[in-house]
Amino acid sequence: MLDICNLHATVGSKPILNGLTLHVPAGEVHAIMGPNGAGKSTLAYVLAGRPGYEVTEGTVTFSPLPAREGPGVGSSATASMANPELRSAPTPNPSLAGRGMNLLSLDPHQRAAAGLFLGFQYPVEIPGISYLQFLRESLNSQRRSRGEAELSGAEFIKLARTQAALLGMDAEMLKRPVNVGFSGGEKKRAEMVQMGIMNPRFAVLDETDSGLDIDALKAVGAGINRIMRAPDKGVLLITHYQRLLDYVEPDKVHVLAAGRIVRSGGPELARELEREGYAEAAA
Repeated sequence: MLDICNLHATVGSKPILNGLTLHVPAGEVHAIMGPNGAGKSTLAYVLAGRPGYEVTEGTVTFSPLPAREGPGVGSSATASMANPELRSAPTPNPSLAGRGMNLLSLDPHQRAAAGLFLGFQYPVEIPGISYLQFLRESLNSQRRSRGEAELSGAEFIKLARTQAALLGMDAEMLKRPVNVGFSGGEKKRAEMVQMGIMNPRFAVLDETDSGLDIDALKAVGAGINRIMRAPDKGVLLITHYQRLLDYVEPDKVHVLAAGRIVRSGGPELARELEREGYAEAAA
């Protein structure tokens, strides 16, 4: 679903990624762990298309699969279109199903419309714009780019309330400016609400566990599993610590050091890293 081959990237002319290769199949959750400065956040930003991060070599191929449940899928099409809780899912395009696209050639908004989602380590505040307004405009912008009908205000409010309730978040908070005055845990819950509304094909989550207490960590972990655990989706979960992986068990764990994947293994590798540290485990 996501194929990264020999990826090199620089930030301000400084090399950060140095030949990174990684394959994440559909239906799997892969975790990337590594010390500070290894290039984990740089990888996330390169995949999302953040300005200032220059790819100097390598390829990234994104092959989103069609949603199994959503408008236009088999016998569920009519019910899906009538149910705003399902209508956020991207409409499958049979001509593109499973076909690889050059992710690096797309603008950030095109990557998002194709089904890529980036979760930030530090979600930004946007004064003056309510979360509901931000989310509705984001969702309908993506739907327009895919040739889909926009959700009405009533349909969107119902969808947002449903997703907020599933994350244990008071929907009234979504009337406030984006992340303004939110605690760290509230910001991460709100980001999971956003992910539930957008219903992406592939999520890159950059240290989603950062700054979370145990209750928020459980809620966020449950949100990731509910939204992204599916045969037609994939997750790249970037983290420093084992604790999130207790709630979102990965299929594979990779160690990133000096801009390259230096070791890969199963979930037990994360426990080894927690026990022995990166220097010993990656040696």
